[in-house]
Amino acid sequence: MPIPYQTAPLSHPRWQLWPGLLFGAGLLLLVVLGMGSLLRQAGGLDIGAILSGSYFQSVVRFTLWQAVLSVALSLAIALPVAAALARYARFPGRSAILRLMELSLVLPTIVAVSGLIGVFGRQGWATGLLNAWLPGNGWNLYGLNGILLAHVFFNAPLAARVLLQAMDAIPAPRMRAASQLGLGGLWLWRSVHWPAVKPVLPGLAALVFTLCFTSFAIIMTLGGGPRTTTLEVAIYQALRFEFDFARAALFAIIQLVICGSLWWLVFRNRLDAAMLPNRRLSYPIPLFARPWHGILASLLLSVFTAFLVAPLLAIVVRGLPALLPMAETPSMYPQLLAATIRSLLIAIPAGLGAVIVALLSIAAANCAGRRWFAIVPAVTGYLPLIVPPLVLGTGLFILLKPGLGNTAQGWVLVALINGLMAVPFALQILRGPMASLNASSLKQADQLGILGWHRWRWLYWPHLRRPIALALAYGVALSLGDFGVIALFGSPGQPTLPVLLYQQLGSYRVAEAAGTGLWLLVVLVFIFATLSRVPDARARARGKVHARQPLPEPEYA
Repeated sequence: MPIPYQTAPLSHPRWQLWPGLLFGAGLLLLVVLGMGSLLRQAGGLDIGAILSGSYFQSVVRFTLWQAVLSVALSLAIALPVAAALARYARFPGRSAILRLMELSLVLPTIVAVSGLIGVFGRQGWATGLLNAWLPGNGWNLYGLNGILLAHVFFNAPLAARVLLQAMDAIPAPRMRAASQLGLGGLWLWRSVHWPAVKPVLPGLAALVFTLCFTSFAIIMTLGGGPRTTTLEVAIYQALRFEFDFARAALFAIIQLVICGSLWWLVFRNRLDAAMLPNRRLSYPIPLFARPWHGILASLLLSVFTAFLVAPLLAIVVRGLPALLPMAETPSMYPQLLAATIRSLLIAIPAGLGAVIVALLSIAAANCAGRRWFAIVPAVTGYLPLIVPPLVLGTGLFILLKPGLGNTAQGWVLVALINGLMAVPFALQILRGPMASLNASSLKQADQLGILGWHRWRWLYWPHLRRPIALALAYGVALSLGDFGVIALFGSPGQPTLPVLLYQQLGSYRVAEAAGTGLWLLVVLVFIFATLSRVPDARARARGKVHARQPLPEPEYA
């Protein structure tokens, strides 16, 4: 079975191999212990009756159907958007669109859903315009419509970034040949773009399918009834309301089998996709284009940008009045500050842990080559995408409940699970830069015997400084917006930001909830703005060169 990422083999691989294998085995052990603690709760469960029942079949059917439709819509939007961004690499606002696409990937679900309701709900802006133009259109956000809309909002930017990365990797000679031949339109797509994105699509489709298949908060808030129940919601209902741990474990195993089979097919056909959002994605080679090509690209990017901006703008419009007049809600700010500190105390260790595990897993897979145990760090990093966080958290809670003494220990477990959930995204970000390390530099370091800390300091760190900062931003942001796991281990009297937002919504404090949602969005923007300023090796080298070489004196005729 091919390993999805490999670089040049090292002459002394053991110092990189065993830590990654141990972390991978530890992750696999956590998943097994979590699932095993649920299975031990099983009594005389009639598995055949459950699998043949109409409820289970309808749940599985709808889960697969909404996930397939979400993947199709996300890719159908992401492909032309990525092609337009790659073809027109220099236009005002391009970097702003890329930043906006990054933010939508890590926006907390409960905050984004509130923005989508403000735009596409019954009293939303877009719904009002639609009703004015097409009276009696029958649009309803709740149900399959809202589920697909929310999934596209979250996953289309992700797919577009990965596809844009693949198009940016097209060799320059091939692009120059296409420019000289005057290829454009369908011919350019068939001969240049499609061969570049074809190896990426299986892994990308599997990633989006898994995210939609295991979606929970979107289904709960926009599902609209029992007809839109998915496996994730059925697991939650079995755990929360029926206290049927055996049924929840059975549904989780079925979900694991479905998603695991999909990822096995992807790995078997060699996954080759990397996501490095802040890399410059462009090739300055002029391509043949008709005038209406630019008009269509501008229209497409404008509509896509408006689709991403409108929910964020709704969050700002609804939340800003609650944050500015401090005299109206004086009790809100101490709670907001305390919840922010708790969230960061959980999110920062979770992000750091995700980055460390991803680096060790990639290094171990690189050193292991094609040996059989290389499958441990290569595959276990994607297990959190398959095993629901709610199920893993519940299993670990049942396993460790007698030993949980205080709230701080619960926060440690929350940080651990959130860090595991962020490992796949850190792998996607760091795998490409790790694979692009200069092979000659690695061989020279082997010949000189540069190992350990010195190898990391002088060879890896300058090249991985910025990708690590981005992976840390993703890990912190994903943990910052988590709600499901903290509900199991956290304390209602000491809420994090998502729990505080949920409590405010549950007690109908709409103004305070809007302010909390906006504050959470501001914290996320600050984290990304801070970590995205970390320079890469090329930028630092250019800065040093310009600092050492003064500007030449002007020449006069």
